[in-house]
Amino acid sequence: MNENLPHPMSPQDCLVAVMIAVSASDEDIRTAELIKIENAVNMLPVFAGYDIDRMNRTAQVVFDLFAQEDGLDALFGLVRDNLPEALFETAYALACDVAAADGTLAETELRLLEEIRYELALDRLHAAAIERGARARHITL
Repeated sequence: MNENLPHPMSPQDCLVAVMIAVSASDEDIRTAELIKIENAVNMLPVFAGYDIDRMNRTAQVVFDLFAQEDGLDALFGLVRDNLPEALFETAYALACDVAAADGTLAETELRLLEEIRYELALDRLHAAAIERGARARHITL
């Protein structure tokens, strides 16, 4: 999987991969989700110094993995191997924001969020707080 990247996935690549995976999980990557990903990469301190050109390569890795039978397991393996544990909650928060960006949560997105919580061993109370924050940020009138 890593052969598609010039060097192993950076922590920022892992965060981007998680966001792209959530967006692609319902097989319909919406503009609002792409804008949310782009804004996160452009604005959040965790992405300071990130080479934005890596986003396309990281997206391709995610798409290639999704085409494989055990691709999701492989993606989580890459994330766990290359993302510091201190950023696991950040990954989940970004995933929730992307899932909520278009105003709807597809069943596939909800299942992937559940899988992310499990794979990253997030405390359920912490995850609920993150979800509540995403809901509050994306509510419409």
